[in-house]
Amino acid sequence: METIPLFVICFLIQLFTFQTPTRATLPGTWELLVQNAGIASMHTTVTRFNTVILLDRTNIGPTRKLLPKNHCRFTKTKPDCYAHSVLFDPIKNQLRPLKILTDTWCSSGSFLPNGSLLQTGGDLDGFKKIRIFNPCDSTGSCDWEELNDVELSEGRWYATNQILPDGSIIIIGGRGSNTVEFYPKRENGVVLFPFLQETEDTQMDNLYPYVHLLPNGKLFVFANTKSVMYDFNENRVVRVYPELTGGPRNYPSAGSSVMLALEGEFSEAVVVVCGGAQYGAFLERNTDIPAHGSCGRIMATGSDPVWEMEDMPFARIMGDMVILPTGDVLIINGAMKGTQGFEMGSDPCLNPVLYRPGEPVGLRFMVLNPGTVPRLYHSTANLLPDGRVLLAGSNPHVFYRFVDVEFATELKIEAFSPEYLDSDKANIRPKILEVPETVLYGVGFDVVVSVPLPVVGIIEVNLGSAPFATHSFSQGQRLIKLGVASAMVDGDQRWRIRCTAPPSGMVAPPGYYMLFAVNQGVPSVARWIHMS
Repeated sequence: METIPLFVICFLIQLFTFQTPTRATLPGTWELLVQNAGIASMHTTVTRFNTVILLDRTNIGPTRKLLPKNHCRFTKTKPDCYAHSVLFDPIKNQLRPLKILTDTWCSSGSFLPNGSLLQTGGDLDGFKKIRIFNPCDSTGSCDWEELNDVELSEGRWYATNQILPDGSIIIIGGRGSNTVEFYPKRENGVVLFPFLQETEDTQMDNLYPYVHLLPNGKLFVFANTKSVMYDFNENRVVRVYPELTGGPRNYPSAGSSVMLALEGEFSEAVVVVCGGAQYGAFLERNTDIPAHGSCGRIMATGSDPVWEMEDMPFARIMGDMVILPTGDVLIINGAMKGTQGFEMGSDPCLNPVLYRPGEPVGLRFMVLNPGTVPRLYHSTANLLPDGRVLLAGSNPHVFYRFVDVEFATELKIEAFSPEYLDSDKANIRPKILEVPETVLYGVGFDVVVSVPLPVVGIIEVNLGSAPFATHSFSQGQRLIKLGVASAMVDGDQRWRIRCTAPPSGMVAPPGYYMLFAVNQGVPSVARWIHMS
């Protein structure tokens, strides 16, 4: 008689003993940080000063946050004295208005090696603009700077940025732009990328392509239902992957994607793509068409890669995938029907889901405690250094609307705390005491932590990037699990961990990273280090 696999037995036990869980019994907790941020954040990112940049479009009309007196921006028709960007301190829950000059609607971004944010493109007067934000702490006066001596070679609207091993930035695609270009500019200027043209359909489902830097130095680029390995130095496709079934996954069909944590010899990279809208929902402006519930997972660096399919507990569009310090992935925000676009999503998906990569198919997803605030079009999710996930935005309307609509423009900022932050885990949560400010590639270094209870097993040391989150995809997101030796006693409740830095910029591009110590699945508050 054929043996029944263990995961099938576990699933059957869960099925026949299942009772509808209550909010109190599901993992994770929610916290309202700010009732009124003044703006609905379309783009969000975390800086090395533990501040958060929230950014909306500039032609949205009046927001709920004014610029300081005598700091209005001037358009062709009239002055605009409203803030369309703010700097948020998630520890003090304080906000400071920022002044952005040109339109940032559906733009792209990436941090540079020096910790400055490069922000590119947008619509109207922002179509070819390049902006820089040099971050500071919450007491500083840092603000947006528009570059007047250089601009994009082509307009970029719905493009994707990715930092490269040498610290330069590649900017891929955008509406009407089936090309790539670089910052700083390269001699070859704009380069045609035919793959984007091949994946364009009537809905233009090749916008905001999913881009992941693989540890072999090539790019995994996914658009619509197709993906390739792209050598950006030689401008050629070196591998065509099998097509992902289940319909389009990029904007406006609004799935999401993540590259799982890099570890071990850093020779393997696994990419996951989840959710999305049915083809036609955007064209028909149909808010009632159910979304996809499927995820595809592929070993992008394998010799014969194929998509492994599985289903999420909920169909989901406009969801955000956030890599947690442990290597698990939080899937949060979004809706279960419709598509991306103004007034085009319905049936909010309030339950986050935890995706556990190490479990077998059928046991990878865990349903978490639901929130109460719908986060639909133009919402974001970002990992904070303290392990919480920051939720901001949601504006399903052309302008800010708060009354006479089913889903109002959302100005609340929330934080979701995964189960690893529960109070009963405080006695195994490590605290980083010593860490170098700068780490060189391939070099060993020590991290000293304190832990109340004796350490059992290996304490992981993991590096997390600070991505630019917008439109259900976090540009530049990655987690690297460092090689570590067993923790050595270094005093009372102190442990010294010998780590080895990533071998090259192909694994960890130069820049600032959140360094987490993780003990038995519980992460420390991160310390920022500079990968040089």
